[in-house]
Amino acid sequence: MRRGRFTEDQIIGVLRAHEAGLKTAELCRKHGISDATFYNWKSKYGGMTVSEAARSRTLEDEHRRLKKLLAESMLNVSVLRNLLRKKLTRPADRYAAVEKLMTDHGFSERRARRLIGVNRSAWQYEPLRAKDDAVRERMREIANERRRFGYCRLAILLRREGKGMNLKKVYQLYREERLTVRKRGGRKRALGTRALMAIPQEPNQRWSLDFVSDALACGRRFRVLNVINDYSRECLACIVDTSLSGRRVVRELAAITERRGLPYMVISDNGTELTSHAVLAWCQDAGVEWHYIAPGKPQQNGFVESFNGRLRDECLNEHLFPSLAVARRIIEAWRTDYNIVRPHSSLGGMAPGKFTNRPRHGHKETEANLSAA
Repeated sequence: MRRGRFTEDQIIGVLRAHEAGLKTAELCRKHGISDATFYNWKSKYGGMTVSEAARSRTLEDEHRRLKKLLAESMLNVSVLRNLLRKKLTRPADRYAAVEKLMTDHGFSERRARRLIGVNRSAWQYEPLRAKDDAVRERMREIANERRRFGYCRLAILLRREGKGMNLKKVYQLYREERLTVRKRGGRKRALGTRALMAIPQEPNQRWSLDFVSDALACGRRFRVLNVINDYSRECLACIVDTSLSGRRVVRELAAITERRGLPYMVISDNGTELTSHAVLAWCQDAGVEWHYIAPGKPQQNGFVESFNGRLRDECLNEHLFPSLAVARRIIEAWRTDYNIVRPHSSLGGMAPGKFTNRPRHGHKETEANLSAA
């Protein structure tokens, strides 16, 4: 702040003289100031004592300092938001962030280090590391030969060849070279064909199964087993219970087949209930082919996945279920409406139940369009 010609004591003295009866023009001529300057003094210091003026100046300086701190803080937040897309867990990443702040934003070294959290001694330290190119090369060779060996076994083999070093150092080189052993799949999944699935052209040609979960008002979870006829998109059953094992799935499928007949194929994911011995035994006894989709590919079971979305959007998210009995009643009512009333876009606006019971000879054009789709 630029220092003026007059101190606060002198300014207050001039104002006191004016209050004593001296004219404004005489005071301005005596002290060599303009009328505008005098009235500015009067608006700012009028009626104040020297101590009050000093306290006002202290408050102005504090206000100016706080504004500066706020501006710097907002700038720091903005810079960090644009810079820190991920956590800076490695020292090299933190050092690079300090360099970027100093280069791109003109921060001083001290400000950049404090903002990122880098110590001055760590920033100025120049490591004197030994040459480890030969160890890296040999480590890559061993890892290519023995792909399932981790860094502990690699350290033992390197030690046998006279290239032993601290285990932490071996792990550091191991991570930098990206030699981490990938974990293999856990449990075994049931085998099934992986061929592309065609759109069914006849009733009971293919059924789709999947589970949906929700909760009661008390917080207790329950599951819904949905069985879909892929030809007509008709929902054959919505089984609601707190636990649905493989044996329960088999019982429900047997009950459905008594009413609708056996399907040629059933498609599902690799859930433990659907890959159980009870399901596999039922498929073998009934002569039904069971197709398991690829893990992590729900789009391969698109018919039932689409139905699950409609069920959740139009029923589960619209109701509060106080008990399991109420949930069964509401979901069954929605399923009946879905099959009989609700129009389906892929069926030309027809409901799935009406599409199944329609005269086959009168809708050749519709079937041709569905086959082409």
